[in-house]
Amino acid sequence: MIGLLVSSNLIQLVVYIVRMHTIPPQIPLFYSLPIGEDQLVEWWMIFIIPFLMNALYMLNRFIYHTYFHREDFEKSVLKYVNITVIVVCTYLFIRIILLVS
Repeated sequence: MIGLLVSSNLIQLVVYIVRMHTIPPQIPLFYSLPIGEDQLVEWWMIFIIPFLMNALYMLNRFIYHTYFHREDFEKSVLKYVNITVIVVCTYLFIRIILLVS
């Protein structure tokens, strides 16, 4: 699972490095807000997505090792939750970067 997280971080880093010269100073990040300037944030705030992905992964690992280390069902649920978080966050990061650049 750590391999998937590290791979996802590397993919996001490579996509950012390849597209960094074409990223505008403000990017749309908050799509749940009304269309317009409310959605725009500074370019560096795109790193909220990988930070959130890593934080959720570590939180799930902590929860598993603290409370459910002997439970197989909870282990598999948290495993699939982690996979989903990693895939969705990576997709969102890449999609936003490719959309604005």
